[in-house]
Amino acid sequence: MRFSAYSKEDGGGAGKPDIKKAVKKLRTLVIFSKQEPDPFRKKLEQTFASVYLPARVECKQVRHGGVPCDVLTPEVVASKRTIIYIHGGSFVGGSRSAWRSFCASLAAESSSKVILPEYRLAPQYAYPAALEDIQAVFRDLYIQMQAAGTSEPELIIAADGAGGSIALALIQTLKESYRQFVRNVILFSPWLDISNNSSCATSKKTRDGIICSECIKRSADLYTYESNLTNPLVSPLLMSQEKLAEFPPVYIQCGGNELLLEDIKKFYQRLIDCNCNAVLDVWPSMMFMFQMAHEYLPQAHFAVQRVGKYIQNFNKKPDDQTEPDWDDYNKEVD
Repeated sequence: MRFSAYSKEDGGGAGKPDIKKAVKKLRTLVIFSKQEPDPFRKKLEQTFASVYLPARVECKQVRHGGVPCDVLTPEVVASKRTIIYIHGGSFVGGSRSAWRSFCASLAAESSSKVILPEYRLAPQYAYPAALEDIQAVFRDLYIQMQAAGTSEPELIIAADGAGGSIALALIQTLKESYRQFVRNVILFSPWLDISNNSSCATSKKTRDGIICSECIKRSADLYTYESNLTNPLVSPLLMSQEKLAEFPPVYIQCGGNELLLEDIKKFYQRLIDCNCNAVLDVWPSMMFMFQMAHEYLPQAHFAVQRVGKYIQNFNKKPDDQTEPDWDDYNKEVD
């Protein structure tokens, strides 16, 4: 388990962070008990949609398996490496336009092509519609890479929030012939247990001012029926040890103040117990999906940079690996 000590307790950084504004922005990522889906989606889009793409990342729109997708390609890209990114949004909201800028940053930092699908959303399309869409994208992309003769393709599944549940459901349902080509799973603040007995659902606290038990319950109610909430394809923390043992390497990044942290630690420990290659990167004092509040939190950029370096260095020998210059970062925040 990695605790990122360079993420200062006071959150200090270039231009001085604004925690209140960051929390206000990030609260639009989760639906609350009295919210209806359409206003929630509209507010999320207004908050995160941007025509600006960082680092000269190119965006094309295609279809994979009939699902509309963005293809985000940075200037420097590893030809064999492709990330399928499953956005969050409480199963109810989110889109390519809202996540395009964040995924473009991930593409640039990891030197990877990123596929960002526009999967169907609850409640109009409840479980398993989103999972079926992501499965269709994966199959089509896999077939295309095979047809192109790509030797040893590197497929990476990445996700955040509720998208983490969908990503882990995908891995559970993949046949071995598909799963062996998944090099990594990258998760930002994943939702791992939305059942009625989960630690998140029963907690009376909102540790970071964003996630709360009411929003977990509201999202769950809109996503699937109550008796299905303990299905491991919905609440992956509840999957069997046998399934976990089949997992590719997993990297989880989250904030130290998250309500989700207890479940994330449980999931990480279960992976370790199964001898899975797993990394848990906890950023002290940070909140749910702090990485998407880069204009208010300097930690956001450095966190995505760290994930990018992990992706780039995964198959390298230790002597060939590079890390961000954390000493320069610490000078900046002092």
